[in-house]
Amino acid sequence: MKITDVRVRLVSKEDAKLKAVASITIDDCLVVHDIKVINGREGMFISMPSRKTPDGEYKDIVHPINTETREELKKAVLDAYEQETNKEE
Repeated sequence: MKITDVRVRLVSKEDAKLKAVASITIDDCLVVHDIKVINGREGMFISMPSRKTPDGEYKDIVHPINTETREELKKAVLDAYEQETNKEE
């Protein structure tokens, strides 16, 4: 798997935990939208697209199935987020 494109849209609420929403393209043939960039208690992390179930729980719609892939996605999205925030300054 190769992440061939990452697009980040910054969210403009100063005190909000949600900082941006990203889309990634994998192998120039599959796009995943609505990956959230969140500033948590222990730093920045990503949250994969999810939907609310009838019992109020949130379930990921798309997610990596191993740690290596999760780390690769996280690094690609957070690097793109950093680049985008540096443009704003």
